Amino acid sequence: MKPIADIAKLVDITEEDLEFYGKYKAKLSPDIWEKVKDRPDGKLILVTAMNPNPAGAGKTLTTIGLSQALNKLGKRTIAALREPSLGPCLGMKGGATGSGNAQILPADEINLHFTGDIHAITSAHNLLAAMIDNHIYHGNKLRLNPKKIVWKRAMDMNDRSLRSIVIGLGDGNGQTREDGFMITTASEIMAILCLSENMDDLRERLGKIIIGYDLDDKPVTPADIKAVDAMCVLLKDALKPNLVQTTEGTPVIVHGGPFANIAHGCSSVIGTRLALKLADFVVTEAGFGADLGAEKFFDIKCRKAGLTPSAAVLVITARALKYNGGIPVAQLHEENLDALRAGFANVRRHIENLRSFGIPVVVALNSFATDTEAEHNLVISMCEELGAEVALSQVWAKGSDGGLDLAAKVVAAADSPSSFDYLYDDQLPIREKIETIVKKLYRGSGVIFSKAAAQTLRKAEEMGLTHFPVCMAKTPYSFSDQPEQLGAPSDFTIHVSEIRISAGAGFLVVLTGSLVTMPGLPKVPAAESVAIGEGGQIIGLA
Repeated sequence: MKPIADIAKLVDITEEDLEFYGKYKAKLSPDIWEKVKDRPDGKLILVTAMNPNPAGAGKTLTTIGLSQALNKLGKRTIAALREPSLGPCLGMKGGATGSGNAQILPADEINLHFTGDIHAITSAHNLLAAMIDNHIYHGNKLRLNPKKIVWKRAMDMNDRSLRSIVIGLGDGNGQTREDGFMITTASEIMAILCLSENMDDLRERLGKIIIGYDLDDKPVTPADIKAVDAMCVLLKDALKPNLVQTTEGTPVIVHGGPFANIAHGCSSVIGTRLALKLADFVVTEAGFGADLGAEKFFDIKCRKAGLTPSAAVLVITARALKYNGGIPVAQLHEENLDALRAGFANVRRHIENLRSFGIPVVVALNSFATDTEAEHNLVISMCEELGAEVALSQVWAKGSDGGLDLAAKVVAAADSPSSFDYLYDDQLPIREKIETIVKKLYRGSGVIFSKAAAQTLRKAEEMGLTHFPVCMAKTPYSFSDQPEQLGAPSDFTIHVSEIRISAGAGFLVVLTGSLVTMPGLPKVPAAESVAIGEGGQIIGLA
């Protein structure tokens, strides 16, 4: 690794605008924006993916490798990524910093506590929760209805036992009521931090959060219980983007980390906007498949921040194709051309969906060591039959050299004419926005709302929130809300179990199927393999 000050110089950032966290990590001063805000924007490239197999698709890997390859082609490039969450790092997924010759460094530190941003969000979230119950304990001047408090607790760990709890047990411990935890990456505060433009915007958004309803069914906010300024204090440093580097010294802004299956799945607006002023190309990612991450990137992040992407990269793998073609995980390393053909229906639909947003699409076939030449040739030929630009990506093994073909095709796509637009209009009724996503993007036939979801929908309309975009919370493995419906299912029904009003973030979270906002650990958590080696280095963090 190079000293982070040297990485900053590559994009004209001086040491006076860096706040160092050791030699290889730094936060970027808010003062940089005033110096660069009048520069023209670079080109914004979104990296997304087909519906993944449980082992992932290599989206972050491809984002990093593509950014390195673009730099090698002479395009000043910055990657803009999300911060990893401890929950999946120590659960099923492992780390989220790429791998092989396309990583961001120092990987172990980024995957674990990094610069403390997620911990700060956890603290601000739980401060608000504590002040809510404290307000009730000391007389409840605001007449909060304990049965209608919607603000849960949060922690950055997978712990299913905390999904539903009872608090206030025992004498003198406050109001006894039902409560629960969500993972920090699903917190509205995480979404707010990632969508805020500056501290003033952050403060205003935090004040609009709905924590519950009073006995007259009127919303109560953090501003009402005087929690906002203390929350801002806890988030003061977390609001500043983080600068790190790739294995080849490409600058990377890593900031914010909302999940894409239960939140909006994109890194911060502050980090992305700053990167666009500092670079010719900014390569960013959106979580999970394009049905989740890309749709939210376009319809929430780009809409809220006024961003216009120049092109999208769809990451696919032979393994994910075979998985969507019905092959079990244990057999994904075996050649199976028939399963590839069957699973390609998933890729075809994602290409069609991305094109419907009016931007060029380049397919990146992420190569694995177990892939065969016949598999690669078949996948490439099927993409070409659709008229899609496709490149074999070998950035894991070869770094930037393995992504030069992909980078060249991305540059050409970004230079081609486009007409970016959103999937739905702001003023469309909320129910119709949800149905539009289900019918146009997922290819479902309709939506069934639970009684509770329908009530919240009516409440949002009464509050004048019809203009809010919707954030679909859904399984990442299927276009439907059933993870076992792989490939390209159609004519299914989406079941909306709950709708949550994120008034500070400015969107509605629509929970579908049996999705929960606090994941659980697998039978054998990744944490069992993590340890400190003889030299003090961390081992086993995949």
